[in-house]
Amino acid sequence: MDPVVLVLYAFAVGLTACGLVGSVMELLSGRRLAFAGPYVSPVHILRSLAATACAGPFMLTNEALAARREGRIGTMALLSCGCTAIAWALALGVVLIAIASWATVNLGSFEFSG
Repeated sequence: MDPVVLVLYAFAVGLTACGLVGSVMELLSGRRLAFAGPYVSPVHILRSLAATACAGPFMLTNEALAARREGRIGTMALLSCGCTAIAWALALGVVLIAIASWATVNLGSFEFSG
């Protein structure tokens, strides 16, 4: 496969996973997704890490847009956050594809006797 297509596919997988997880988290809590409670807390570190790893690009984009609206960051900082969110979604996609690939290989190694 063309390397550009692979990168675009990994980005699409990461962006889709991030959007799905982030939307479910927003629906369940009824609050905008952000790097704050109830999504991130020092009491529940593993839950916070999992939420941030999966929905992090969505969280970062929400925080950056809110900061821009309030005038706390400039255009260059907003662009930096956007580039970071894109790279994060790409990395998430690569990790999810690797996990899916590993799982399908291991599923084929089981022998069922009938």
